[in-house]
This record gives sequence, C-alpha cells and structure tokens, in this order.
Amino acid sequence: MNWLFSHSKGSGPLPPLNSLQQQRQRQIDSLKDAHPSLAEIQKDVEYRIPFTINNSTLTVNVLLPPQFPQEKPTVSVYPPVGHHLVDSNNGTIITSPLITNFGMHSDLGKVIQSLLDEFWKSPPALMSSGPSGFPYMYKPPGIPPYPTQGFHYAPRHVGPSQTPPPAPPHPAADGVHVPPRAPPSYGLMTDLALPTGDTQLGLNGHIYKMPEIPESFPDLCELNLSQLSEMSENEGVLLEFFVTLPQLKQITNDKEELLTNIVSLAKNNLQMEPQLEGKRQEMLYKYEQLTQMKSTFESKMQRQHELSESCSLSTLQARLKVAAHQAEEESEETAENFLEGRTDIDEFLTSFMDKRTLCHSRRAKEEKLQQSINAYEQFSSSH
Repeated sequence: MNWLFSHSKGSGPLPPLNSLQQQRQRQIDSLKDAHPSLAEIQKDVEYRIPFTINNSTLTVNVLLPPQFPQEKPTVSVYPPVGHHLVDSNNGTIITSPLITNFGMHSDLGKVIQSLLDEFWKSPPALMSSGPSGFPYMYKPPGIPPYPTQGFHYAPRHVGPSQTPPPAPPHPAADGVHVPPRAPPSYGLMTDLALPTGDTQLGLNGHIYKMPEIPESFPDLCELNLSQLSEMSENEGVLLEFFVTLPQLKQITNDKEELLTNIVSLAKNNLQMEPQLEGKRQEMLYKYEQLTQMKSTFESKMQRQHELSESCSLSTLQARLKVAAHQAEEESEETAENFLEGRTDIDEFLTSFMDKRTLCHSRRAKEEKLQQSINAYEQFSSSH
C-alpha cells in the first residue's frame, strides 16, 4: 500500500526531479515570469493567457505534452479566429514556426510573447462560427490524456460486466522508477481534475478550498490483513472504498452546488440582457453625439487658430509695412500728376498731405509694434 500513500503528509521528502523534469519546470517558470496574467488550469500541463485586442477578449491555451520540452507544446487560441499564424481549417490551433520548430533550447515564455506581439501587430479576425468551447480541456483531440502531475492514482469506473484491471506494480527494492499511470475517470467525477494543492484558483479568481486529506484512514485499521491485501490487489474493491470517503462526497456536492450557482447566474445574466442592450444603445447614441461635438469643436478650433494667426504681432507688423508702402506710392503718384499738370495745386496739397500723413502714421505704428515684439521676446527668454 506504500504506492497509495506515497504523497501523503509525513511520507518524507519527494524524490529529486530528473533532467527532463527540471527542464520542463524551467520552461514553466519562464512562462509564468513572462505572463503575470497566466491561469493554471492543470498543474504543469495546461495554462491559459487572456488578452484583449480591438475590444475582443481572446485566450491563448498552452498544453504541455508528457515529454515536454522534448516534445513541442500545443498552442491554440479561442474563440476561433482567422490569422496567418492560425490553422485555417479550425481557426484555433496556432501553426507558427516558433511552435512547430520548438526545441529543448527554446524559451516558452518568449515564444508565447512573440505570438502575442504578432497578434497585436496584425489583429486576428473573429470567425463567425466555430467550436462552442475550447478545443480541449485536459484531453485534446487526437492526443491521449496526460497523467496528472504528482498523483499516481485516480478513481476509475468498473462496470458489473468488466474485469477489474490488475493492480499497479510495486516499486522494486533496487529503486527502479515506476512511471505514473494516466488518471482514469469515475462516473461521479468525470473530467474533474485532481487537486494539486490546498486551493484551486479559477479563471475568474474564484478560490476553491479543497477538503483536508487525513494522514490516516481509521476505516482501514478495522480491516484484517487479507482484506487489505485484497484491496491492494483488486482495484475495484479499492474504488468502492474511495467512493465512500467523505472528502470525495464533499467535492462532488460542491461541484453540484457550483453548477447550480452557475446556472442561476446564467439565468440572471439573461434577464439583464434587455437592460444591457438598452444601455448599449444609449452608449452608442451618446458616442454619436460625442463624435459630432468633437467634429464641431475641431472646426471651431481651426477657425480660432486662423483668427489667432491673422491677429498675431508678426502678421500685424507685415500688414502695417505693406500699407505704409502703399500710402507712400500713392503720394508719389499724386506728386507726379501735379508736376505733369494733370491736377491743380489745391487738390494736390490736400491729397498729397493726407497720403503722406497716413504713410508716416503707419510707419510709426510699425516701429512701436516692433518694440513690443522685442520686449516680449526678451521677457520670454528670461522666463
């Protein structure tokens, strides 16, 4: 029975990791360091990274095979999208060369970050139809189920017409390592991942407190040696014992309660859909108003900028200079007309004096404006 309680409390230190397990753990640590929002679906096996592009939330799913990193990971995206890095047949499996050429010396964290960068540079297009859920949840299509890390046993359903499978071999005395078996499923716990710690953290941040696993089982003390031997050799008897454990019953009841709460929450969400749709229409109307007001504001800002440019000091100075030059030319033309005898002396004096006075007045204003410009520049440079 040592193989059954090899991971229970007080069983001594865990065996050291081999070279492949150490490289696997380094890759997982790199993935966690590069992506703080990483969600662990199954310890050392499946991870998800949510990200948002163009107001659409997508999720990258990373699945690590048993011989990872010798075997390349399976990376997918959900919901299905159209993109040059994604398989066009299903819209979920990522076929980037970074994944297909993944090797022992690759860095999983950097590879996934490069894929996300490519998605941000070239946003994928959501497909109108596709799978209703993730292409795999612990059991991808075409890939056998992966063994749960750190657990050598999980309940399996044995029907009345089935012969119980043989008991697992005991570790040899010479320390030969016996590989863990793939976790089978039991009717009451179908596809429920075994716990890898005291708590399980979901994608939405919900923390589930696992029942406390006792160090010993008092019911086993009441069995004699033959009954214990039969339980060790006959997995069906062992399954019957496990099904009666209160911890397993509590997990099953918690699962049913959680499903009930999910259904209730979904119904409440559906009831709030009309209200949400009304708010969405109101938001769209206000957004349209905002767009119109923004366009009007930009038009007025452009007009204000044009008026400001026309009334700037440099513009006023240039206009005064042109006007003074124009008045001077008109006065000279009047003088030429008088010398040629085309105007009398009274008309000449009146017109010539007015234009000369206007010319000198404009030049005086131009000089004062230049002084103001120089004073303003000195003030700006000192502050």
